[in-house]
Amino acid sequence: MNDVKGSPSQEPAPEALTGTLTFRLGTVGTLVGARFTAAVEDLGVRPKHVGLLSVLSSGAPASQQDVARTMGVVPSLVVTLADQLEGLGAIERVRDPDDRRRHRLGLTEEGRALLAECTARARALDAELTAGLSATERDALAHAMGVLAREAGLP
Repeated sequence: MNDVKGSPSQEPAPEALTGTLTFRLGTVGTLVGARFTAAVEDLGVRPKHVGLLSVLSSGAPASQQDVARTMGVVPSLVVTLADQLEGLGAIERVRDPDDRRRHRLGLTEEGRALLAECTARARALDAELTAGLSATERDALAHAMGVLAREAGLP
């Protein structure tokens, strides 16, 4: 992770942009996002597909509108992602019995297996990314990221 193009080999001065938490989280996030994308692409999915599967993993079928709100994306993106996941057999669409204009999305057994595989690959990537940290540092990072995620309204 230290091999970012153009990055100095020493710690930047605290007043430098590269020393800010915002810059570092953004840069590391971009690198991790690319690695996770590569890790799941042979499964026929991208991170947003995995996000949709994760939202549906609670077990309760959800409307496409509800999923879009939860994911913070436009409903048309959920429709596109759902079309692709339905093509993989990972989700199913069922007409909402209370409103025939709406579809509810639910995970299939294939979808649960796909999500489990994506989770396993994410955990393997976690282990690679934190290999240089002590157990205490890994725990502290996990805790801090959990706090930041909750504060941002994320799961």
